[in-house]
Amino acid sequence: MATVLSVSGSPSASSRTAKLLRHLDARLAAQGHEVIPLDVRTIPAEALLGADFRHPAIVEATALFARADGVVVGTPVYKAAYSGVLKALLDLLPQYALAGKTVLPLATGGSTAHVLALDYALRPVLSSMGAAHIVQGWFTLDKDIVAGEDGGISVAPAAAESLSQVVDQFAAALGRTPLLAAAG
Repeated sequence: MATVLSVSGSPSASSRTAKLLRHLDARLAAQGHEVIPLDVRTIPAEALLGADFRHPAIVEATALFARADGVVVGTPVYKAAYSGVLKALLDLLPQYALAGKTVLPLATGGSTAHVLALDYALRPVLSSMGAAHIVQGWFTLDKDIVAGEDGGISVAPAAAESLSQVVDQFAAALGRTPLLAAAG
C-alpha cells in the first residue's frame, strides 16, 4: 500500500482541522496505507518564519514529503485563504516537493462563503509544486465537526459521507499516479 503524509496546517492545538485529519487518517490506515501525521504548528516558529532550510525540523518535514506517495493537506480557512503557518512550510519545501504525488486538499471553516478557498487559494499552490494528481477536495463547516471529551470527533452525517467519498477516491488514486520527474 501507499505511504500518506497527512499535513495539518492549523496553528491551533485544539484544532478541528487537525482532529478531522486524524479521523480521516484512521480510515486510510484501515485501508492498509501507512499514514504519517504532520502538524505544522509543531515545527519551531523560528525555523518557519526565519526560513531556516537547514533546521532539523524543516529537513525532517522535507524528507517526509519526499517519502510520501500521497499527501493530504488540511487547513482552516482564514481571510478566504489557507493558513499562514501552512504557507510558511510550503514556501520552505523544494519547488517540486509534490512531483509524482497524489494530493487531497481539505479545508474547514465557519461559513460556506469560504468554500472556494480550496480551488482559488490552495489548489494553485499544490499544482505549482508539481502534484501529479490533485483529487477533488472537500470543505467542511466547523459546525459539522464536534469534538468529544475523549479527544475524538464526530462528524455530521452528510459531511461524513462526503468526506468518506473523497478519502476513498484519494486512496483509489494513490495506486494510479504515474511517477513524474521533477522539472529542473
